[in-house]
Amino acid sequence: MKKIPARQLRRMQSRMLESLGLNLKELGVAEEVIIRLQGRELRIKSPSVMFMKLENEGIYQIIGGEVEESVSSIEEKVEQAYTPSDEDVMIVAMQAGVSEEEAKNALVETAGDLAKAILLLKSRKS
Repeated sequence: MKKIPARQLRRMQSRMLESLGLNLKELGVAEEVIIRLQGRELRIKSPSVMFMKLENEGIYQIIGGEVEESVSSIEEKVEQAYTPSDEDVMIVAMQAGVSEEEAKNALVETAGDLAKAILLLKSRKS
């Protein structure tokens, strides 16, 4: 079976879709396309991007490119979203009677809620 070049294949695809009443437009080569799914992320480097209009809906088609998949955990997102200040760490550490490292971890776990962090640490001590 003869392999058809990508450019020729896209032209054939465009003609076929136009005959069905679909409007297909090539947007060009993107630098990067990021698709965020629950719990993971797909990064596609240098893909060709096409746009298709079907009635009132728009459809984007991503063709080719180098795919990198990364799995993101909830803990990583929480750590990226919040970094406790030294003052908050000191307050929680003194109130709960724990080390600064334990206080910092509790603040990250509770997304910066001082009261929850103190209660969490006190309940763990019991």
